[in-house]
Amino acid sequence: MKVATWNVNGVRAREAQLLEWLQNERPDVVALQELKASREQLPESLCALSDYWCFWHGVGAYSGVALALSRTRFPQEPTFEHPPFDRECRVVTAGAGDLVLASVYVPNGGRDFPGKLDFMTRMAEWAGELRRAGRQLLLAGDLNVAREERDVHAKLRKPHQVGTRPEECELLERFLGEGLVDVGRRLDPDNDELFTWWAPWRNLRQRNIGWRIDYVTASEALAARATSSTVQREVGTSDHGPVVVTFDDAG
Repeated sequence: MKVATWNVNGVRAREAQLLEWLQNERPDVVALQELKASREQLPESLCALSDYWCFWHGVGAYSGVALALSRTRFPQEPTFEHPPFDRECRVVTAGAGDLVLASVYVPNGGRDFPGKLDFMTRMAEWAGELRRAGRQLLLAGDLNVAREERDVHAKLRKPHQVGTRPEECELLERFLGEGLVDVGRRLDPDNDELFTWWAPWRNLRQRNIGWRIDYVTASEALAARATSSTVQREVGTSDHGPVVVTFDDAG
């Protein structure tokens, strides 16, 4: 099973890139963030992708998420929902048996840092509820937190900057502490250049000087079957690159 997450930074601007990427990559689960489009504003080509069950949960100005599941992998239409901690169209989930899939776009926190902490607190509580209910969770998206110091390139590190503050890093660890695994880091523990976001100037993307803020996380039983994780820095013109994780079907 191939799982991909991508902050497209405006789905209307990346329509052709997204369609080409889907055709080439063929992920089974697709989590998108920062659509910047309501359902009514979506291009016709994206409204009903022929090979996917899709749910577009967006607003016009900013934010917005989507989740698409391969019809081959998930032959019965899933149930899409918005968990209690959703706000500003930042979360969409789908149920597939005991598995819950989620696309999440955590607030940046630059304008409302307490609101970001509240969102992350509620996300961790929700993950705990699922764990206690015996559900498996696969949550992917732009979590807007660099988990460790090395997840921000040395040239970009500044004290007390949003995205690296202790409060938000502690909440990310609290979320992962609910039986979840940061799959990309587990598979590549010694790589200090797993960046997924690059500011759009000074050729930072080409030089891979960025932040790691996009994640695929999974419950331990599922994470144990992960075989590869890649950041596709060369794909598209968003300021984020897709993150693609492959899981073995065995087990």
